[in-house]
Formats: sequence, C-alpha cells, structure tokens
Amino acid sequence: MSVALEINSPTRRRQDQRGAALVEFAIASMVLLVLLFGIIEYGYVLSFKQGLTQAAAEGARAAAVGGDDTAITNAVKQAVGAFNQTCNVGGLTCKSDTVAWPGIAYTCGTHTCRTIEVSYDWKNYPLLPKFPGLGLLLPATLKSKSVTQVS
Repeated sequence: MSVALEINSPTRRRQDQRGAALVEFAIASMVLLVLLFGIIEYGYVLSFKQGLTQAAAEGARAAAVGGDDTAITNAVKQAVGAFNQTCNVGGLTCKSDTVAWPGIAYTCGTHTCRTIEVSYDWKNYPLLPKFPGLGLLLPATLKSKSVTQVS
C-alpha cells in the first residue's frame, strides 16, 4: 500500500507533467504565428489593392479633365510609382477596357467614357515572402477599374 501512495503522490504527478507546458506552448505559438502572419499579409494585400484603386482613379481623373493619353499614362505611372511599381513590368498591368495601355475612349449611352484598369498578378509576383498555407486564402490577381465620362 505504501507503493501505491508513492506513485500517486503530488510530487510524482508534478514531475510527470513538466514537459506538458512546453508542448502546449509549441502548439499555441504555431496557431498564433499563423494568425499573426495571416493578418500582416492580408493587411498588406488590402493596402496594395487600395493603391491600385487610387492609380485607376488618378488615370480616370486625368481623362475627365480632358487629358490626352500621355497625361493619363503619366497620372497612372505616378500613382503606381508611389508603391515602387511600374506599369507593364513584373506583375503590374495598366490598360483601358480590352485594349493595351494607353486606353481608348468608347461610348456609354449618349456620352463618351473612358475605362482605366490596373491589375497585379499577386500569385506569380508576391510582394511578401510566402508563408506556408496563406497563399490559399489570398487572391491570385488584384484588379481595380475606374470609369469616367469625358464628354
């Protein structure tokens, strides 16, 4: 009977559970790291998408005030240059409607409108290092489109 008391004593139980905290920490830290890197990468993608939207809006704004193709191209180039990118280099594509950049004017209703589209191939040209598993949740291509009436 004294042997049974020795095996179930509080001192014996504490010694058996010494590594449990380390295992629990390892599991919990992996979950927290995946969440942390997921939040960082998603935030960066969202910020980059906002930059693409701003670039398309700048091109449309230049077209709306009567700018020619050069003025529109310069407006978009300046906007994408703010985040160290260049149109039609790497994964960034700047175009209007279905015709390669610079864009074309087309009729929308009784008015002439212009469409500026800026897209980025995130899957093949990621701006952040890839973290295992996070690529499944992010979009392959980021696109922004802006339409403006020019007359």
